[in-house]
Amino acid sequence: MSDSFKAIRGRSGGFTLLEVLVALAVLAVGLAAITKAGGENVRNTAYLKEKTLAHWVAVNKATELRATRAWPAVGRQKGTVIMAEREWRWETNVSAFKVEGAGAEEVRQVNIEVYAEDRDSESPLASVLAVLGKP
Repeated sequence: MSDSFKAIRGRSGGFTLLEVLVALAVLAVGLAAITKAGGENVRNTAYLKEKTLAHWVAVNKATELRATRAWPAVGRQKGTVIMAEREWRWETNVSAFKVEGAGAEEVRQVNIEVYAEDRDSESPLASVLAVLGKP
């Protein structure tokens, strides 16, 4: 065998330390990105669950107004309710207007906003607009 063949064969037996370090660096960056994406996914799932529950609270309040055939007074009302073992704060803003035609019937527009009780937030997690006809 020639000396050049022995030199090539001897050097191709494995990876150099530099190659291993570069491969580990690439692997570390990839794993960090996967971990970050997983954490964001968990936070997003929790946020969507919270928004869904808040929307259910708002829809339940609108359904309650319709089912009881309530004629809410114009203005603001506040209250709390328990759903999914959590306390939620709701606020309603009721305004009145007349619908032209068919006897100019008066209706109430109810804007229902829901906030998580355990968070001090200025913006509601959910908002539902309900229109109620006079019972």
